[in-house]
Amino acid sequence: MKYTLSLCAAALLCSQPSLAEISDLGSFYSDIKLRYEHADIDDPADNDKADAALADIAVGFKSAEYAGFSVLAEYEAGVLALDDFAPENPGYDVIADPQFSEWNRAQLQYKQGGFQAVVGRQRLIFDNARFIGNVGWRANEQTYDAASLRYQQGKFTVQYAYIDEVHSILKKFDADTDSHLLNASYQFETLSVGGYSYLLEDDDSGARNDTTGLRIDGSVVLGDQKLTYRAEYAQQRADTGGADFDADYLVADIGTSVSGVSLTLGNERLGSDDGQYGFQTPLATKHAFNGWADVFLATPANGLDDRYLKVGGKLGKVKLAVHYHDFAAMEGSDRYGDEIDLLATMKLAERYTVGAKFADYSAKDLGNDTRRFWLWLQFSL
Repeated sequence: MKYTLSLCAAALLCSQPSLAEISDLGSFYSDIKLRYEHADIDDPADNDKADAALADIAVGFKSAEYAGFSVLAEYEAGVLALDDFAPENPGYDVIADPQFSEWNRAQLQYKQGGFQAVVGRQRLIFDNARFIGNVGWRANEQTYDAASLRYQQGKFTVQYAYIDEVHSILKKFDADTDSHLLNASYQFETLSVGGYSYLLEDDDSGARNDTTGLRIDGSVVLGDQKLTYRAEYAQQRADTGGADFDADYLVADIGTSVSGVSLTLGNERLGSDDGQYGFQTPLATKHAFNGWADVFLATPANGLDDRYLKVGGKLGKVKLAVHYHDFAAMEGSDRYGDEIDLLATMKLAERYTVGAKFADYSAKDLGNDTRRFWLWLQFSL
């Protein structure tokens, strides 16, 4: 896999065409996000409140297609203007946006009809990113050295990926793997049915995490009201190197829209194996689930029962969202805590977006009171 990445880079760097020739060969793009984050965690160590100001800059080149082949190369850097946070500086609360620079993507793609193959460093997002995602909220997104295949015929889609290395949002968590991902779905008129099997293995520790599941997403019209629904079940078998565990996953929610206001009520359950192991999602976009305060990035050993209500709408040009979570254990009677999340975003122009976001976790039987606040401006060229 590493040889493939070198060949992709060499194909771009060995020749030096003029700007006009480059324009004919493909197009450059850039994406820039300026973000401020504040974190206040009432931890026993009594660390100072954290503040981070960062410019996240990604520049890339995407070639035109030739006989179905194309190349994409993207370099990204996160430059800190304020670094009063851990792990950059001990003694502060944690913010997961360290300074970095790296080749974020470097891939060769072949596409013909409904078939697509990609090899190299790439972005992988399966379904809603609950199990396989890119953690796009963070500056240094999660990418993969992988070979992936996708085939779509009519309403049927199947995807496969082999992952050689995971490039985490934090470099110390990068991992060499021997992992296989399989995902398939069929789209009926108002219902999507799918299944998946994700077989993850860490090369260094030999630990395994195998998850197999089924999901349905659909909608139904009752009178003048349209209801959306989702249900998903998965079983996980984990080998941690010293012991084997089994745990189940279940989520169900229902939603509707009233006078332009969306409402979603649901329950997500990440099970436990007798209080010894909680259902884990190591490659997920975890920030999008179980609260934006990021208290539950790792599922507690007693599991996690997340009951949530989500409300969304618009006030003029401003998109608004309010989420409420009530967290409890799957094993035992602990009530972990609750959380309220607020979001406001607005497009200033076609390529410019400004946003503000707030998360407030109130701890009861697990963790510490946690508050996080973000402001950002994002634009692409």
